Amino acid sequence: MKRVNVITMGCSKNLVDSEVLLRQLEKGKWKVVHDGDGSGYDAVVINTCGFIHDAKQESIDMILDYADAKTRGDIGRLYVMGCLSEKYHQELQAEIPEVDRFFGKFDLKALAEELKVTFHPQLMHERVITTPSHYAYLKISEGCNQRCGFCAIPEMTGKYQSRNIESLVEETRFLAGKGVRELLVIAQDLSYYGIDIYKKTMLGPLVQALGEVEGIEWIRIHYLYPSQFPYAVLPLMSSHPKVCRYLDLPLQHIADPVLKLMKRNTSETQIRELICRIREEVPGVALRTTMMTGYPGETPEDFEKLCRFVEEIRFDRLGVFPYSHEEGTYAWKKLQDDVPEEVKQSRADTIMRLQQDISLDINQKRTGQKLKCIIDRKEGEFYIGRTEFDSPEVDGEVLITAKDELAPGDFIDVEITAAEEFDLYGRVV
Repeated sequence: MKRVNVITMGCSKNLVDSEVLLRQLEKGKWKVVHDGDGSGYDAVVINTCGFIHDAKQESIDMILDYADAKTRGDIGRLYVMGCLSEKYHQELQAEIPEVDRFFGKFDLKALAEELKVTFHPQLMHERVITTPSHYAYLKISEGCNQRCGFCAIPEMTGKYQSRNIESLVEETRFLAGKGVRELLVIAQDLSYYGIDIYKKTMLGPLVQALGEVEGIEWIRIHYLYPSQFPYAVLPLMSSHPKVCRYLDLPLQHIADPVLKLMKRNTSETQIRELICRIREEVPGVALRTTMMTGYPGETPEDFEKLCRFVEEIRFDRLGVFPYSHEEGTYAWKKLQDDVPEEVKQSRADTIMRLQQDISLDINQKRTGQKLKCIIDRKEGEFYIGRTEFDSPEVDGEVLITAKDELAPGDFIDVEITAAEEFDLYGRVV
């Protein structure tokens, strides 16, 4: 049996693409490996990321490493797919001739056929799960209709294309049948889901339908664009036992001049009203957001407003990134990258220091509470779990002591006994 190693760079949306490809190749009698080490593979497929400079460089470095491995005879054929290949196909082909063939983001059928595999469109809902088997991502759409000034994703993925509810329920049933208990709903923009095919926002009805799938116990919602917010999800989040009280709401900034230059189609007033309504309708909700520092035109006054906003709103979870001037974006074409790199990074560090204090205070208030947790793994003397307020990879964890043996995917009640800036400690009740 021939062996293929599929390597995934970048985001969870890329990971889902890799899992679909792995299932097609597995059906075609390949022995499939994900993110494998070593040599001896008959084929290697690198699924690249093209979002920001650092991610692009990591993808290029990975391609070059395997190009060298191919030259040495350590691997057979080498293929590249994904966002970077979609955007820079010709340039990569000219610069790295060791790659046998480049494919775009949506060329799974052509790639499978290149590997002499019959492509089965009826199996598109089936995947080889590469995450821990108790949780998986569900990508509900492709593309994006937003045109944020800093983002090159729409150029690579095209216009928004929702998947219909029936196909997503079918895929969720498949995942549940494989032991998945926590479903992480993702897209480039969840807020727009359904408008292209149902002519109205349908995230609420979709989540309701997913919640009816037997075996799924938690549904977690990621990447809600603040404009056109689908308010129908809030009653579900407040009352549905399977829907986590958790919202990932990437805001990027709060100063109106910066939001306008970012082409975010929202304002400080609208953002504040949205956050207020979310917290009113879903008491106890955990809000995750992402901020950006050093966007072209960001003044010290704009940054100070951002700092005060972070201190006032007190997000439960927050990530921050220095702005990256990406080729092909509105900012690249129209704006001068006028904030020095060291200032971008310094501002990002300042935001994270503020958030560290906020996170510690929020976590300390959890001490003494009893929270439902899902077990992810065991490390040393602790079982590592998460509450409904924490998504895997990006949020905090709970370090749990237990007398009885626990297994990944178990749901247990935990009393929180201590807190750090980003993690909690607890014991099984």
